[in-house]
Amino acid sequence: MKIIYDKEADAMYIYLSEDKKSTRTEEIREGILVDYSGKEMVGIEILNASEKLAKKSLDEALSNSSVYMHEISK
Repeated sequence: MKIIYDKEADAMYIYLSEDKKSTRTEEIREGILVDYSGKEMVGIEILNASEKLAKKSLDEALSNSSVYMHEISK
């Protein structure tokens, strides 16, 4: 599992399976999208992550070495 957080977009993406491509996306709650490959869940995107996740949870995830901060170059 790999987690990417884009600070500028305040969006987090959780890769559950990096070797499978998404074939459809379903918004399960406002700003929470689940990607599927067939019937298998392969990823979760959380928009406005700092609003949806508790600050402690977000800070812990960002301090974890498996979380990659994605910086957008201008």
